[in-house]
Amino acid sequence: MTDTTDAGQLALPLREFATCLHGLVGRLDQGAGWCGVFWQRDPDGMRACLEGREVPPWDVVASLLQDLAALHGAEHAEREDGRARALHRAAAHAYDTSPGGREALVERIGLMAREQHHAAERGRDLGHRLGAAATQEEAEAARLELAWARDDHERATARISELRSRLADLDTSPNARAQARDRVQARDRVQAQAQAQAQVRAPAAPQQRPEPGKKQKRRPRGSARFAGLEVEEPPAQDTALPAPAAAPVPAPVAAATGARFAGAREEPEAPRTPRPADPGAREEIAAAVGTLLRLRAASRSGEAHIVLVEAANGPAARLPLLAAELHRAGLDADWATLLWEAASLPPARLVDAADALAAAGRTVDGQQVLRQGVGRPPEVIGDAVAGLDAEGRRRDARLLLDAYVRTRTPEEAAHSALADPDRLIPLLLDVAGTVSEDRYRDVLHALRVAGYAA
Repeated sequence: MTDTTDAGQLALPLREFATCLHGLVGRLDQGAGWCGVFWQRDPDGMRACLEGREVPPWDVVASLLQDLAALHGAEHAEREDGRARALHRAAAHAYDTSPGGREALVERIGLMAREQHHAAERGRDLGHRLGAAATQEEAEAARLELAWARDDHERATARISELRSRLADLDTSPNARAQARDRVQARDRVQAQAQAQAQVRAPAAPQQRPEPGKKQKRRPRGSARFAGLEVEEPPAQDTALPAPAAAPVPAPVAAATGARFAGAREEPEAPRTPRPADPGAREEIAAAVGTLLRLRAASRSGEAHIVLVEAANGPAARLPLLAAELHRAGLDADWATLLWEAASLPPARLVDAADALAAAGRTVDGQQVLRQGVGRPPEVIGDAVAGLDAEGRRRDARLLLDAYVRTRTPEEAAHSALADPDRLIPLLLDVAGTVSEDRYRDVLHALRVAGYAA
């Protein structure tokens, strides 16, 4: 990304915030509290923020304000909070609207999604280690590492939310809307030309696609075109690839009744009615929550975690009941841990879990489970989506693929289609089109680079 400190009028908000951050950090003990942690874990990042070359996530500033409150009192920190928040907002806007700002936001969302998944995996591993600890020292060490893993997960989650909010603000600005219109017009022109060329071009042989499981030979990146078409490049300001004539960007579809996840379209088939919890579920759930309360009261965290693992691996229909009972018992943190565990379920069961939560009105929890659960290798997701589709569970296949397209890079999304290109490439492009026009073109470009026609 272009260094915005050299970008004229954009430099002022960044300088003002850097000055504010300098003043805040200067009043803190550099080797203690969160300030000490940040200097130890990312000294280059701290220097970049203090020099105005980067804008720190707000959770970092909030933690520094906590240090300030501990040293100089809550009232002093509250006064600083308002000023810092306003300057941070202005600096973030200046950074995002500079050349390359939008691309940097998208890249960071992907990085934070991977960090979120990594922290969740570490949390699960440490929970198992805590449960298996043979000595008090081992348990204490695992407990401390688990606390850091949870902090990393919470920060990654907060940063994803902040970055997405900034991206939404950027995309809804008048300038962004004008650029989007230009892109659509450019795409339409390219599609019209491609259609005209396709009508007069007689291919020498049918188009070949690789067999499932076989590696596709990559085409040279320079002049490769889908289906052999020489497509005119769009105007210079639009670096994304246009959609081919054979696969236009699907028109926006209003969420039909029963569509439970944002961006995931309903299939023509009727939405599946969630399976009710099995008889006796309430009694077993109440007993499990009672056991958790006793274990928490006795500080037996390892055994409590085992109870949560078993609950996460139970029938999906029980999850909403578990959520209600855990919240009623004041065990909100245990529900968060249970969601972490549910995110590691096999993909087909992962979709069942998310669907059961959404059907019970817990859409946010369902979305979280899907986002965390798709942090797996592309080939694993591709196999799962292909399997669901082959079983006739097309709606579930779309939900899983939608979550993957939204949270992973276009290259990873494209790679997921290698499991079964004939089945998955059309589905992948259709799902990407429901996410956004930009994501459609990015995935299409990644497929082109991998040598696949769509």
